[in-house]
Amino acid sequence: MTVIIRNASVLNQEGELETRHIVVKDGVISAIESNLDALDESTEIIEAEGKLLIPGLIDMHVHLREPGFEHKETVETGARSAAKGGFTTIACMPNTRPVTDSPEIVQFVKDKAREAGLVKVLPYAAITKNELGRELTDFAALKEAGAIGFTDDGVGVQTAQMMKDAMKLAAGLDMPVIAHCEDDSLVEGCAVNEGKFATAHGLKGIPNESEAIHVGRDILLAEATGVHYHVCHVSTEQSVRLIRQAKQIGILVTAEVCPHHLLLSEEDIPGMDANWKMNPPLRSRRDVEACIEGLLDGTLDIIVTDHAPHSEEEKAKGMQLAPFGIVGFETAFPLLYTAFVATGKWDLSLLVQRMTADPARVFRLNTGHLTVGAPADLTLIDLKEEQEVDPASFASKGRNTPFAGWKLKGWPVMTWVDGTAVWTKAN
Repeated sequence: MTVIIRNASVLNQEGELETRHIVVKDGVISAIESNLDALDESTEIIEAEGKLLIPGLIDMHVHLREPGFEHKETVETGARSAAKGGFTTIACMPNTRPVTDSPEIVQFVKDKAREAGLVKVLPYAAITKNELGRELTDFAALKEAGAIGFTDDGVGVQTAQMMKDAMKLAAGLDMPVIAHCEDDSLVEGCAVNEGKFATAHGLKGIPNESEAIHVGRDILLAEATGVHYHVCHVSTEQSVRLIRQAKQIGILVTAEVCPHHLLLSEEDIPGMDANWKMNPPLRSRRDVEACIEGLLDGTLDIIVTDHAPHSEEEKAKGMQLAPFGIVGFETAFPLLYTAFVATGKWDLSLLVQRMTADPARVFRLNTGHLTVGAPADLTLIDLKEEQEVDPASFASKGRNTPFAGWKLKGWPVMTWVDGTAVWTKAN
């Protein structure tokens, strides 16, 4: 069966929109045409009606919670939520229970993703056993099982020697180390950023340096070991500055930023609602502006969601006791499109690149491009339709978002993985 997506609006190399017909055959893009020849009877026509067609979005930082926390999310529900949000490839973090620190758990995640038959799920493996920071996992065996990198996301690797040993081992295997940067000695008992909101509400705050200290330490270790070092969910001006300097002198460091750290500051938190509690926390306006600048100049390479679902009961415990995290799959593109592209602050091509081609480049994936011969991982987006964020409609089990009620444009309406439709708005 050949599928033609007709009259799609696509971005050309100059970042301009033009109308094209995309021909998909055997799971790959076989042609991109400006005119259609006579059609075979077996050809399926999908009318795009001028909507935006882009490579499937790629999210390299997500939490699918399975195994161990299936009440929050499963691989299947997370993958369905990702597809609804326009994502076709996602990379899941290992802070499950049991921790993804063995080949068996890596295989378990892969099997669950295959059974779901939705988006491509790439598992990370833990740096240390049980993410306790005491003993390295078997990197070679985990790579063989299909892990795409090593991270103790959820906690920082606290000792420099452990991180250096991990980087040496990963570098020898040509694998990246992905770091959650947080010095535990500075964050115990903290719930929000160290700033105005914490002071006003009598809360102990997470200081910027708790993140930046690890970023600076790890940059030096990456320089010494030659590893590809990737910084998770950057949130502070100091971290952006350190990463920019490291790149300028040729250290192999890449970094990511989340939509909420580009859109919200601590000044936006309306009260003690734990749907506004995340780690890293919402920082100052100065930090937000630094992250935006870093994304624009390429210091921060990619956008990720850090999709982190929790149950309503857990989030109802309040700002001090509730777990950190918000969901992100289904709102990421509309949020950023509405705030930055529709307002003329960013070019559409920049947003698309940071969510497709750039993550593919950073992690050496074979997708992320709308070119002949590429996998037909595609997302069709209606840039004009406006609707409110309604957590009750999420495909994710998680409803924990600070963006409920926001009116947004730029909603995905259809998602394909290897040429197969895995989500349509009609569903």
